[in-house]
Amino acid sequence: MPEWLMSVPAFIVAIGVLVAVHEFGHFWVARRLGVQVLRYSVGFGPRLLGRTGRDGTEYWLSAVPLGGYVKMLDEREGEVPADQVHRAFNRQPVASRIAIVAAGPGINFLFAILAYWVVFMLGVGGIKPVIGDVPAETRAAAAGLEQRDQVVAVDGKDTPTWQELRLTLLQRTLDGDAVSLTVNAADGGQRRVALDLSGMSAEPETLFTELGIQPFQPGGVPIIADVLDGSAAAAAGMQAGDRVLAAGGESLDGPQALVDWVQARPGETIDLKIERNGQPMTLPVTLARTEGEDGPVGRLGAQISVDASQWEALRTVTRLDPLSAIPAAAAETWSITALTVRLLWRMVIGDVSWKNISGPIQIADYAGKTATIGLEAFLGFLALVSVSLAVLNLLPVPVLDGGHLMYYAVEIIRGRPLSEHAQIIGQQAGMLALLMLMSLAFYNDIMRLLG
Repeated sequence: MPEWLMSVPAFIVAIGVLVAVHEFGHFWVARRLGVQVLRYSVGFGPRLLGRTGRDGTEYWLSAVPLGGYVKMLDEREGEVPADQVHRAFNRQPVASRIAIVAAGPGINFLFAILAYWVVFMLGVGGIKPVIGDVPAETRAAAAGLEQRDQVVAVDGKDTPTWQELRLTLLQRTLDGDAVSLTVNAADGGQRRVALDLSGMSAEPETLFTELGIQPFQPGGVPIIADVLDGSAAAAAGMQAGDRVLAAGGESLDGPQALVDWVQARPGETIDLKIERNGQPMTLPVTLARTEGEDGPVGRLGAQISVDASQWEALRTVTRLDPLSAIPAAAAETWSITALTVRLLWRMVIGDVSWKNISGPIQIADYAGKTATIGLEAFLGFLALVSVSLAVLNLLPVPVLDGGHLMYYAVEIIRGRPLSEHAQIIGQQAGMLALLMLMSLAFYNDIMRLLG
């Protein structure tokens, strides 16, 4: 199934599962502490499906699948019968209210551990971190890294895949120190090199380009994997499965060679020699012209790959037994949580761009892609978003769980709660901040779609 067709249902499933888990944390702890829960809803708006439990709690599946809520008995939201006052949320000790509010983010962390545990048992697949061309005058070149080197560990921590290497180097960049890379060379030898990360920006989108560390691209004949509608490739009649033998009379060794050749010729009409169903032919293609960071670049408008067999030697899968997977899952959850918090702080102080914030469009795109790949990838995606949801909810912003926890901390210090007027002002300010954040996320998503 195409990725775009998977995006919407995968997004709804992901958000539905994570919201249900989050709200269940509030629901479960409230019930255990004697608070009457009036409604447990996944989604907002009018009810689509639902039932009422024997204790009077309503269980709803609501129309708008972008959130959820637990409605508890509370004197601030309506009249409470005298014989039920002791079950109202607002009458509970501050410690109980803290436990109920913190249970939502807390269970999101537990869900992430559970998801990673399953992923590690199923097997974490990926591409080995084999390095491609190392540009001169980059830190990778200064460290002595060479093409086809495979980074197997960073400061003793194993890096079996590119994903693990990226996360580890990003974390170390935030520390700003030099790191020791254990490298397997193409000739079979192993050595250690020191990579200086001091003064590097922790911008995820540009860090590895600036370091000079990029994935190795297998050689071979470039193959058109997909043709974008309305593109230069579509106008020229190119089709998925076409093998690109030459461009402008020049032979090409791999997808990157074709990409570089095309980008260097914005707006030009070129001849591509292709092979289709075993028959060679030449197609004239007028490349599109778009503006890049360093000037105009050519665009073909096609996804390019090589024969899948070329990647087999680079693929790897790491599996753990059920017991070993438990500490690994807990460590991964902690690592992602710490990285998320540190990157958020770097955004606040301006060291990392706010362009890295993603909204529902980007999340839906990732949901569709991971669902297309398989269960392990989708579970890993759910774990990552669950951690993000927990961290976001713990921010000290009124209307979020962290804002309520902030109010309760003030109540403990003052010996009495903030006035209702002060809390209302805080809620309004928090709602404004949340709307601004959501607007920024939507803006970033739209700008990514526009390229």
